[in-house]
Amino acid sequence: MTARALQCVIVGGGGHAKVLIEVLRASGAAEPCAILDRDARLWGSQVMCVRVRGGDELLPVLASEGIEAFVIGVGGTGDNGPRRRLFELAVSHGLSPLTVRHPSAMCSPSSEIGAGSMVFAGAIVNASAVIGRNVIVNTVAIVEHDCVISDHVHIATGARLASSVRIGVGAHIGAGATVRQCISIGESAIVGAGAAVVSDVRPHTTVVGVPAR
Repeated sequence: MTARALQCVIVGGGGHAKVLIEVLRASGAAEPCAILDRDARLWGSQVMCVRVRGGDELLPVLASEGIEAFVIGVGGTGDNGPRRRLFELAVSHGLSPLTVRHPSAMCSPSSEIGAGSMVFAGAIVNASAVIGRNVIVNTVAIVEHDCVISDHVHIATGARLASSVRIGVGAHIGAGATVRQCISIGESAIVGAGAAVVSDVRPHTTVVGVPAR
């Protein structure tokens, strides 16, 4: 008898959710069975054949129905606070954060990937890198050896972190940005798309350009 696939709810129904659904199906990690989104205009519709059942208030209902796991379907273009709040809300209702990895992603056996994090197609997480909880390592992003990425960080599409980079909680590394080795990026800092970071970035600041300022 075939074992029943783990079912999960996707919290947030935007474009990021579409990518997550395809990664979940490609990896076989879980079967997305419902989406929750605060936008009532989406309720009753479908995203990639997964029904949007309602808002976040349905999290305890889904838990009572036997759904055990969740993933965050909200991306981030700077402020990762909403992703963090949704993650903590789902955990508070007893759901378990699901770690998701696309089959084409390359993760070193010596790396650590935290609960609820997602590593998308073509991404690389190299030797002894540590990825916290609820982190997005987006499509073809590179996290080199010995990097330490704190919780709720988004490393956007094509971003590249050289070795031993440290990134604080909730920071955002923009698409195509490059961070030099041994740099520290502070909590909730934003690195703009295409930036080249060659010096440390203070918490709660935004840097852009080449070199980033």
